[in-house]
Amino acid sequence: MTARIWHGYTIRTNAEEYETLLKTEIFPGIESKHLTGFKSIQLLKRVLTNEVEFITIMLFTSLNDIKAFTGDDYETAYVPAKARAILLHFDERAQHYEIEEHRVYE
Repeated sequence: MTARIWHGYTIRTNAEEYETLLKTEIFPGIESKHLTGFKSIQLLKRVLTNEVEFITIMLFTSLNDIKAFTGDDYETAYVPAKARAILLHFDERAQHYEIEEHRVYE
């Protein structure tokens, strides 16, 4: 399993608009592609002094599945134009990590 991790930042007054965009358009758009090997997406949010940080963590079965989503330059961030218009700054490249162990406790 491979995790694709990305960071984006907004000013505080745009945080709610950006979060809504993620939840109502961007995530459903990704899900509607029915990507092979795509397992899940998580959204993390942290309010900082002058901005709000968002982190997305996408889980895929393999790096090849990520390349099917992004193309051969798989580290390039997927940031639609609507998101770019709201974000203050963001990672141009996503990071990828192999998940060595995953435990879920209920």
